Amino acid sequence: MSDSPAPAATTWDAADFRDRVQSALDEFLDRQAERLTPLGGDAARLLAEARTVVSGGKRLRAAFCWWGYLSVAPAADEDALLRACAALELLHASALVHDDLMDASDTRRGRPATHRAFEREHRSVAWRGDPEQYGAAAAILLGDLLLSWSDEMLRGCGLPASGVLAALEVLDLCRTEVIAGQFLDVSVQARGRADVDTAMTVLRYKSAKYSIERPLQVGAALAGAGTGALEALSAFGLPLGEAFQLRDDLLGVYGDPATTGKPAGDDLVEGKRTVLVALALDGAPDDDAALLDRALGRPLDEEQVARLRTIITDSGAQAQVEEVITALTRRATDSLDHSGLDPAARSVLAELATAATQRVV
Repeated sequence: MSDSPAPAATTWDAADFRDRVQSALDEFLDRQAERLTPLGGDAARLLAEARTVVSGGKRLRAAFCWWGYLSVAPAADEDALLRACAALELLHASALVHDDLMDASDTRRGRPATHRAFEREHRSVAWRGDPEQYGAAAAILLGDLLLSWSDEMLRGCGLPASGVLAALEVLDLCRTEVIAGQFLDVSVQARGRADVDTAMTVLRYKSAKYSIERPLQVGAALAGAGTGALEALSAFGLPLGEAFQLRDDLLGVYGDPATTGKPAGDDLVEGKRTVLVALALDGAPDDDAALLDRALGRPLDEEQVARLRTIITDSGAQAQVEEVITALTRRATDSLDHSGLDPAARSVLAELATAATQRVV
């Protein structure tokens, strides 16, 4: 750790940043490995899976935290700030592990989801009991552990205590929102219906806030931001987070499995009641809407997925979601012009807005 803050770089090398975040996560997990060594081989397997689920990814949450800080303060202890940003990737990994279990997803980023990986281990050695239950238990526990570690990593990042305390308050709110939003999501799926407003509420609290708005505010809080800066970042981050998740919903139906790491039409198979689906059910002819509604949450072959995609496209829902993504992104980037935030940070945030909403994976 450096003795005093130095001006943080205002140029943006996304690949280098991802590598540095990964290094911070690896170092943190190395310390956890030392703690867990006395527990033997089972703890080592849990830690190995933790390393797997925190490897790779876009690191958007860490990036928004980083630039949330730099939008308020031009200087930082970069190593300490990296650790704080990386803590949000532990939160994200926790959410993914739990989400895959709740959605009964088989894969994540082209590899078995955590609960499936442990289920396979159980089957391969013919242990007693139910392999699926074992996999579920392992996923719950790993998700909980990652959630706990996100708090620990932020608290121990090395930045001044006053900023860390303020950031932890934002993180507390973030975790409450995402967990409650996840429960809204599973409840909507259980009921088998959701209008556009309900779907947008799920989207906002399950994903939009914790993906962009809250990471920005965590970073800003670490830098000692006042109310004005936090509100300016919210005006940028919330509509951008909504656009980000709407893009994700499109990828969940139209994405190429080779790039998404998920099966074709995965959201349809999982029965996701997204804004895209709600718009399609409203806009499709009655017979097509009934077919789409019946098919959601059922096993589907490629031909059936293709048919449902056609229904959604012909209903106008895909085009409507694209229009909303464009409008929300414009609203977010326009807000930067009047934000009073650091000009260099505003420029990079505009780049990140494009990366978050125009991605193919």
